[in-house]
Amino acid sequence: MDLSDVEPVERRSTAALVADRIRTAIMRGTFPPGTQLGEVELAARLGVSRGPLREAMQRLVAEGLLRSERHRGLFVRDLDAADVRDIYHARASVERAAGLLLLDGDRAVAAARLTAVLAAMEAAAAAGDPAAIADADHEFHTELVAASGSPRLRRMADALLVETRMCLAALQQTAPPAEGLVAEHRELRDAVREGDRDRLTAVLEAHMSDAVDRILAPVAVAPPGSADSRPA
Repeated sequence: MDLSDVEPVERRSTAALVADRIRTAIMRGTFPPGTQLGEVELAARLGVSRGPLREAMQRLVAEGLLRSERHRGLFVRDLDAADVRDIYHARASVERAAGLLLLDGDRAVAAARLTAVLAAMEAAAAAGDPAAIADADHEFHTELVAASGSPRLRRMADALLVETRMCLAALQQTAPPAEGLVAEHRELRDAVREGDRDRLTAVLEAHMSDAVDRILAPVAVAPPGSADSRPA
């Protein structure tokens, strides 16, 4: 077999690294929905040339995190109520499938991974650190799907979790009490450890449904046309 035309793969391209930085900034609310991203300012801020930046931004357009407006530029995508419901509906489907798969595998290992993240969430809750709680929440669900052993479910979950953080960053006032959030995740961990399929799916569905209700609560009460009449 002649492999002379197959070149070594670079570890990470500059564009991939830049995309990671912008994706994280969007996820954390540094660039809220609707924000216009200017090439010159952003390239200077990140210390890169405009070529890799443009490639990175096009990747994020393809992922659905940015939208392109002709003659205007690139903007962080807005999320409306239908988007929020769709994101959490998709998350519930992906995480339910992952949870059922992991229950057929090594539950003890999966539960141990979730317990480690749960400890970080408990520490963040005790410290009253909302950002650290959100990070631990994100990591818990990442580990839940990763433990399924399905790379395809993990890819889908990773994209959905970024969109989830966009929703949450825009509406921190509707975050559930830290103690309640920790309790929900502890119950998910226990369902995994005990191999309880019904409990796992029921808690997951309730968790996602409650999140949608909290995120959309300001939309339901805000007057039409007001700044708070959309979730992001």
